[in-house]
Amino acid sequence: MQPDWIRTRSLLDVAIVTVVSIIALWMTEFYLSLLWNLDDRGFSELSHRLPYWDFTNLWAGSRMAIDGHVVTLFDVEAYRAALRAMFSPDLPNQEWSYPPNILLLGVPLATLPILPAYLIWTFGTVLCLWLAIRPLKLGAALELAIVLSPAVIWNSVFGQNGALTTALLIGGLAVAPRRPLLAGILFGLLTIKPHLGILVPFCLLASGNWRAILAAIGTSVVIALATGLFFGFDVWRLFLTETRPLMTAIMEAPYPQPYQYNAITVFFTARAVGAGVTSAYGVQAVATIASIAAAIWLWRPGRVVSHQERVVLTAVLAILATPYGYTYDTIGVAVAVAMLAAMVSRPPRLILAICWLGPFVVHFFTWGGYCVAVLIPLFLAAWMLHSIWTRGRKAQLSGEPSLA
Repeated sequence: MQPDWIRTRSLLDVAIVTVVSIIALWMTEFYLSLLWNLDDRGFSELSHRLPYWDFTNLWAGSRMAIDGHVVTLFDVEAYRAALRAMFSPDLPNQEWSYPPNILLLGVPLATLPILPAYLIWTFGTVLCLWLAIRPLKLGAALELAIVLSPAVIWNSVFGQNGALTTALLIGGLAVAPRRPLLAGILFGLLTIKPHLGILVPFCLLASGNWRAILAAIGTSVVIALATGLFFGFDVWRLFLTETRPLMTAIMEAPYPQPYQYNAITVFFTARAVGAGVTSAYGVQAVATIASIAAAIWLWRPGRVVSHQERVVLTAVLAILATPYGYTYDTIGVAVAVAMLAAMVSRPPRLILAICWLGPFVVHFFTWGGYCVAVLIPLFLAAWMLHSIWTRGRKAQLSGEPSLA
């Protein structure tokens, strides 16, 4: 079953797209000019650190691994001292926060100077995103709206890996029915940020895709072994005993912290409205269980839903399922907005425009005490689930056969 695409465009559609595009271009120029406006220390006016921002960690950590100092990554004070020795004694505190298997991607980049490495990383991961959304058959205009979306720009501003992880998640889900081995490989690679793949096992189990499951397990094992062979198997122990507790402490830190202003999960929202750590975990557990249940329902055979909708909705649910996520992880939301914008049954155009622009503006609301960021994926997920459920009910009442 294919989505019910709109065949014509009204003047209102053109007007909204024009206005939103102008706003997006202006904000892109605003953020990028601030990012690359450097002081005499080489720090960005936007981030007050190196303009490569989070990419600095991947590049520098991989550089340390090349030089035989991989253990430094797991010692916070030694790591910060090494960063300051590399870049500037005034560099603000940063932490190594990744599973060690990401070094397999970072080491080749770290053989280059940081600026070309950053450019290759940024444009290369966006290229991966474009390749991943191609199987959705959304059309050139919508694909362009995704790869140039505020979520992608914000991800690039941070020097983050959101474009890559979204590519692995959506790409794997998109090809899973027809190319399960490739899907499993992509899911195995997603272990560089495993909390974004919480729903993947449930989707594969619900659809009975055992080949993809086995391929994902096999790929994960190979990657873990390769990481151990190249960097020493002790890196996995250190990740569990040092990095994992560190990141948990960062996530559970008292609200507000500066980095929490870009958070977009149910857990962080609960913290922002005054919930304690235990209560916030409880609320997040409800959201996670609900997302898992929705994914299982969505991926079971016989559902009246197109594969495109199934894939994109799962990417939105993935944001609601994890306690740890930021605006640069919401590229899946941009994919959902682009797809919904081209469908006959869709939310109001203005709401879609707000959702698309969200990554550029939600932190302003958070600074003012209004933690609305999570409402965007929550609204889109609810709308899509209701639309799919309603369509299924109509088909059932009319006696039409269900289509997977």
